[in-house]
This record gives sequence, C-alpha cells and structure tokens, in this order.
Amino acid sequence: MKKAKEVQNEVLENAHKVWLAGLGAFAAAEEEGAKFLKNLMEKGEEIESKGKEHLEKAKGAASGVKTVAESYWDTFGQTLDETMTTVIHRMGVPTKDEIRALNKKVSDLSKAVEKLRTKEAKPAAKAATRKPAARKPAARKPAAKAAAKK
Repeated sequence: MKKAKEVQNEVLENAHKVWLAGLGAFAAAEEEGAKFLKNLMEKGEEIESKGKEHLEKAKGAASGVKTVAESYWDTFGQTLDETMTTVIHRMGVPTKDEIRALNKKVSDLSKAVEKLRTKEAKPAAKAATRKPAARKPAARKPAAKAAAKK
C-alpha cells in the first residue's frame, strides 16, 4: 500500500505545485501587467506629445498659408477693381463720386434758380396790380426783301 500512498502524496504534491505555479503566474501577470500597462501609457504619452507637436506645426503652416492666400486675394481684388475702374472710365461711365458731385451742382443750381424766381415773382406781383398800358399794333415794314428777290 505504500505505493498507493506514495502516488497519492505525489499527486497532492503535484497539485500543490500546479496551484503554486498558478498563483505565481497570477502574481507575475499582475506585476507584468502593471508594467506592461505603464509601458503602454508611456508610449501613448510620447505619441500624443509628438502628435501635438505635429499638429502645432500644421496649424502654423496653415496659418501662414491662410495669411498668404488672404494677401493674394486682397491684391487680386485691388487689381480687379483698378482694371474695372479703368475700363469704366474708357467707356465714359461716371464714377459714384462724379455723380455725387453733379447731383450737388444740380441741387445748388436748382436752389439758386428758385431764389431768382421768388425775387422776380415779387415785382411782377406789384406790376400786376397796375393797369397794363394799351399797346399799339406794330407798323408793318415794307416788303423790301420780296422786291429785292425779283
């Protein structure tokens, strides 16, 4: 029976070794898992930092491109405005400023004419109260021109 007892002890000892190996594996996994997780987090932080640097560089480049594009667009707009103004002047179309100046002159002239009319209307109103002088019919001139033609 010693053999059965030895086998039983051997099985118990092997089971205990497996149990200890399992506990050791669990402890190692926990320890290595924490190290592994810490390592992954460090790598993630490095990548995030590099990504932020690249993002900032890209933002700076985009900002520079935007500034250059706006400058070119402004220059293009000014050139287009100047070209259109030149073409319009060649066609004889007045500018806004010229039209405003003409409108002001017309307005000033209209006011001046209105003042003259009101000044002339006052003496005419006084003259209308007097009796008009009788007019004599104008004497006819001889038809000298008709005779000269003959």
